[in-house]
Amino acid sequence: MRINITSVLVDDQDKALRFYTDVLGFVKKHDIPLGGEDRWLTVVSPENLEGTELLLEPSGHPAAKPFKDALVADGIPFTQFAVDDVTAEYERMRALGVRFTQEPTVMGPVTTAVLDDTCGNLIQIVHMAD
Repeated sequence: MRINITSVLVDDQDKALRFYTDVLGFVKKHDIPLGGEDRWLTVVSPENLEGTELLLEPSGHPAAKPFKDALVADGIPFTQFAVDDVTAEYERMRALGVRFTQEPTVMGPVTTAVLDDTCGNLIQIVHMAD
């Protein structure tokens, strides 16, 4: 068994696609209309184009907004992405105007930072010390 697709609930798929590709650096994999405004919209790491896909899933379900709002209010990231250097990514993204709710913080063997994805989620970036 392996993880094939995971998702993040987004309030605007077009805005999410721009953020997750232009800012975070993911690559669009699938963009399939589902009728109406919703699409099957996935991105992948440019380092592994056949790897795990991230579905930019519309957050139209009535439970999505209260769930996401509660996580943000409590400062809890919805998901986490690994990076080679949290501080370098923090500086790069800050220069692009990304808002962080947690600056790079060393927590034992890991360094983390938390950013706002502009689509209703907090996202944590992390790297393990060598």
